[in-house]
Amino acid sequence: MFKLSEIKELIKLVDESSVQELEIENEGSRLSIRKPGKTEFVQATAVQPQMIAAPQVQPAAAVVSEAAPQADTTSHLHKIVSPMVGTFYRASSPEAGPFVSAGDKVVEKTTVCIIEAMKLMNELDADIKGEIVEVLVENGQLVEYGQPLFLVKPE
Repeated sequence: MFKLSEIKELIKLVDESSVQELEIENEGSRLSIRKPGKTEFVQATAVQPQMIAAPQVQPAAAVVSEAAPQADTTSHLHKIVSPMVGTFYRASSPEAGPFVSAGDKVVEKTTVCIIEAMKLMNELDADIKGEIVEVLVENGQLVEYGQPLFLVKPE
């Protein structure tokens, strides 16, 4: 079980950071803190431990040998990356068109996608003015923290 002082400290850290949500499991207890703008709520519940299969990873030597002959043609492009783990959505609903596509011009604060994490929809805005060159992930795909989502040619 989490101590009240630990929960208060975690709330303070989340509130002062750019992290939108935090989930921690410890000794059969789970703590979730979410903030769409400010901390929305804190919930602690008991959970049953589960076994999770580790993803299969390609050996690093194979990745290096395949990538070595290719020239890096994206070094001049800006990457918009995922700020969290979640599900990537290109549009606000299945019926709506995508927020942006390759060739679209964006400015700072242009919404480029939504990342769903724990049933919370988080709009992701462009952090640079430029042109979308490539969308790197598919609609509905799970994304990791720091994973590149879009390539942008800066203006």
